[in-house]
Amino acid sequence: MSFSLIELFKLGGPFMWVLLAFSVATIAIVIERCIYLSWHNCKVIPLKEKIAAYLKQGRADTAIEILSGCSRKETAASIFLVLLQNAKYGEARMERAAEGEAQERLRRMENGFNYLTALSSLAPLTGFLGTVSGMIGAFQSIAQATDVNAQLVAGGIYEALITTVFGLIIAIIALVAYNLLIQKVDTFAAETSKGINDLVSILIEDDFDDDEGGVKNDKKIHTA
Repeated sequence: MSFSLIELFKLGGPFMWVLLAFSVATIAIVIERCIYLSWHNCKVIPLKEKIAAYLKQGRADTAIEILSGCSRKETAASIFLVLLQNAKYGEARMERAAEGEAQERLRRMENGFNYLTALSSLAPLTGFLGTVSGMIGAFQSIAQATDVNAQLVAGGIYEALITTVFGLIIAIIALVAYNLLIQKVDTFAAETSKGINDLVSILIEDDFDDDEGGVKNDKKIHTA
């Protein structure tokens, strides 16, 4: 015996409406996050290497100009821009500024992830609640029936377990999507942290050379 999706939905009882809302929310969040992360360029290494090359050539002003002209899609550009703009205030200041900007970018990238984790927990719990409610109804029917048979018991349990199945499906989708998305965010965070450290090292080396009276005085960073 087979049922259509609509028939299964009706058999699941009132808790299926809650699960339907959870499924719509899960799919909407996943699609929105995929579009957001796909639209933004989360590659850090190519931009870092480009900026590092300009700094090593003593063209810090050019590097700042390039970063300022980057579009909003270049997620790492604003982080490196803040780093260079605060370089004149010293190592600690520029690191704090860059890390603060990086945290803000990560917060925007992770927006909605907490809802996915919540839905992955709430969906199966709601499914179990629907199952318990269905089992109560099934045992109530057994108690009221004068002739109890296996078909009566199995039918009630079958209907009760539908909500559990749908709840687990929603939870699996939410968990898989979350782990795939957070992996991309974690990669961006790791590459950004390394990029900040690499650029700071170059800037500190330049300052050291300047203090020693070297030939790299043209690498000073000037900001408006």
